Amino acid sequence: MKIRSLILVLALSGGTAAAQQMDVDFQILEDAQAAGCAGSIVSGLNPNGDGFLAVRTGPGTNYRKIDELHNGDTVRTCAQKGSWFGVYYGQPRRKGWVHGKWLVAGAG
Repeated sequence: MKIRSLILVLALSGGTAAAQQMDVDFQILEDAQAAGCAGSIVSGLNPNGDGFLAVRTGPGTNYRKIDELHNGDTVRTCAQKGSWFGVYYGQPRRKGWVHGKWLVAGAG
């Protein structure tokens, strides 16, 4: 019974992005000494258009959309495949792939 309770607590806490189903996964490489992932801000989205940046399970529009980001949202970029970036963001931490056209480097 204790193990089942621990599994339930871990599942509900959502403390890491590991629970998300990714088609093309990437590692988040950060520690106290050196940051392996760079900060970026979502910017340039047309508020009169769809107004969001799709977060996908892999680096391309053929992958499933799992979330949306908006102008001003901050992400940490940890991987790159062409013009697509593997990012993590939010609380609880989530991760996915976004097109780099809408990211401005340098967010804390």
